Amino acid sequence: MKLPFIILALLQMHEITQIKEQTLIETACANTPNYDLCVATLRDFPSSADADVAGLGLILVGAVKSKAEAALSAVEELRRRHDPEMRKALDQCWISYKAVIAADVPEAVAALTKGVPKFAEFGMSDAAWEAEICEGSFGNEAAATPLSGVNKEVHDLAEVAVGVIRILL
Repeated sequence: MKLPFIILALLQMHEITQIKEQTLIETACANTPNYDLCVATLRDFPSSADADVAGLGLILVGAVKSKAEAALSAVEELRRRHDPEMRKALDQCWISYKAVIAADVPEAVAALTKGVPKFAEFGMSDAAWEAEICEGSFGNEAAATPLSGVNKEVHDLAEVAVGVIRILL
């Protein structure tokens, strides 16, 4: 008789833990400009289940880094095509995404790790801004650029990270 009770108790505890984890992710993501992107990104990382708010911020910063690395790869691929009309814009994008990877992400990681979220906010705000700079470097505001998709992904994810990080301020 005790075994079924123990199993039932364990199942209940597991269910309560899952609700708590979902609640933290959902509560944190409610403070961002893109709730769905936030929830989807965090749920892609199993470590988010046990993370506190700073941990969720670190996961999002890592996701921004991954997107920025993808953007940099796309820039480098386009630069290999030697299109002289795009060269200046691509050079600016390369500089922008190098800054995200080499400065903004490490600043945010260090700040969240040390409990100084304001600097993490600065780093992720700058990452979003760098994506805008890249997009604007092509000059034609009305037309899509070869990097519009990845620029939007980096920008939106960085803004989501800022929203979660601001909870810690």
